[in-house]
Amino acid sequence: MKRSKKWALGLVLILALVISRNGFGAGPGAATPAGEIKKVEDATRVLEEMMKEADKSIPVSLLQRSAGIAIIPDVIKAAFVIGGRHGNGVMLVKGASGAWSPPAFISITGGSLGWQIGVESADIILIFRTPRSIENFRKGKFTLGADVGVAAGPLGRSAEASTDAELKAEIYSYSRSRGLYVGLSLQGASISTDAKANQAFYGAKDIGPQAIFEGKAGQGPDAVAKLRQTLERFSKPSR
Repeated sequence: MKRSKKWALGLVLILALVISRNGFGAGPGAATPAGEIKKVEDATRVLEEMMKEADKSIPVSLLQRSAGIAIIPDVIKAAFVIGGRHGNGVMLVKGASGAWSPPAFISITGGSLGWQIGVESADIILIFRTPRSIENFRKGKFTLGADVGVAAGPLGRSAEASTDAELKAEIYSYSRSRGLYVGLSLQGASISTDAKANQAFYGAKDIGPQAIFEGKAGQGPDAVAKLRQTLERFSKPSR
């Protein structure tokens, strides 16, 4: 009898451990795997590092007027036969109130054309300047340069995008490798929703980017709050 009780108690403890690790029976946002949390933390780190130097950072005016932002740390160049690139990151959009949304997880893939010699990996930030550029993403997948125009963005925290009339780009790109800015061409790269990461992070099956941006999937853990606060801080004009 005692042995049966011990066996039953052990089974209950094992089930409790499995449930706690996988979030079974919990609501949206309960399952927050370490891998996805680290992506959010890496996105915050990349943003902070790329905004450190006033003369080489993303202009505050662009962040203020932007419709959204994608932060993709450590995009890897692979040299298998014809080469390619792949990376995972997050995307946030601005709501009607101007506040940044919770992050949706995304992936970027594309050919190796445009990578500089010696660059094996790079941090990439994409500034979505117009609501139309965001609509392209809400469809689930789009190609830079084909579905929406992309160009290297101006540098300098107080700089203005003086080349807008010439470029007419809806997305500005910023690339950095080993702490230095590099002019990687992203023409032809595809941005798509990382459905598995979104489901794992928010604990909701078939959750789409729109629902995430509207906060219907939950607000996420502390790492999300820190990323949003960092974006708010860098979006404010310096006094």
